[in-house]
Amino acid sequence: MQVLSQLPQITDPNVLVGVGTVDDAGVYRLTDEIALVQTVDFFTPVVDEPHAFGEIAVANALSDVYAMGGKPIVAMNIVAFPTTTLPISILAEILRGGAEKAGEAGVVIIGGHSIDDPEPKYGLAVSGIVHPERIVTNAGARPGDQLILTKPLGVGIITTAIKRALATPEMTRQVVGLMATLNKTAADAMLEVGVHACTDVTGFGLLGHLFELCVASGVGAEVYLDDVPVLPETWGLASRDVVPGGTRSNLRFLDGKVTWQTDIKEFERLVLADAQTSGGLLIAVPADKTDAILRALRVRGTPAAARVGAVVAGEPGQIAVRRR
Repeated sequence: MQVLSQLPQITDPNVLVGVGTVDDAGVYRLTDEIALVQTVDFFTPVVDEPHAFGEIAVANALSDVYAMGGKPIVAMNIVAFPTTTLPISILAEILRGGAEKAGEAGVVIIGGHSIDDPEPKYGLAVSGIVHPERIVTNAGARPGDQLILTKPLGVGIITTAIKRALATPEMTRQVVGLMATLNKTAADAMLEVGVHACTDVTGFGLLGHLFELCVASGVGAEVYLDDVPVLPETWGLASRDVVPGGTRSNLRFLDGKVTWQTDIKEFERLVLADAQTSGGLLIAVPADKTDAILRALRVRGTPAAARVGAVVAGEPGQIAVRRR
């Protein structure tokens, strides 16, 4: 935001969602019935297997559209690859994994752009559609809303364990499957029930993205540690300091923005700040719709369907974390 704030202000009235609220995607009205949702996301490999990396990168990029209540339609590949040091067959597997995941989502990849780069990177520029009056942003949360999370935390910590050869094959399989799971069904449940706000949980962690949602909405929040779904191995790894640098940076950023119950330990705080890749949706739903959205999520088999906190009146962005 320090850079974005220095750019010219957007004045086009058809821009329905721009950079002002740090939302997940931009939205531009085309007609009274159709608005264009656009986003872009790419990153370096989080796993060694090329096909799985392609799947994860695509699932992650599409999540921004789902979080806005949109339907992704088409996408363009964004590729950086060291053609002189790695076999081109690896790139083919990355793109194949991405194409298959896009196909699962009903998205057509219609082209792309590549550069030669010493470090592989892959992702998508995605275009989707949404009705202009049915956009879900991160700026609509209201006091009394309940906070719902649709995937467990721990991805950053477990992928760090994989890099350090500390992860079991089952742990690796589980986290790869979780990252490659689309947020489509969670978004479908959200739209069916009707919610006030949503964001997806990625690099800033649960608390970082909740902070952004609260600032944009002008509210505070409370989070219940014991109710947050977490991949089981995460607690033990975090207590042994198997934690990525991005997660530690997230926790430092939250200093002064989060009030912690005094018995919550440092490693538990790190889990709530853990940098996720292709995490779930964090949804603010009216209290009287809480049971309905939890049922809708469970019927669709989302990786998690958990009430993890509530929106409260107070200083925008202030979060209180207690055990329950």
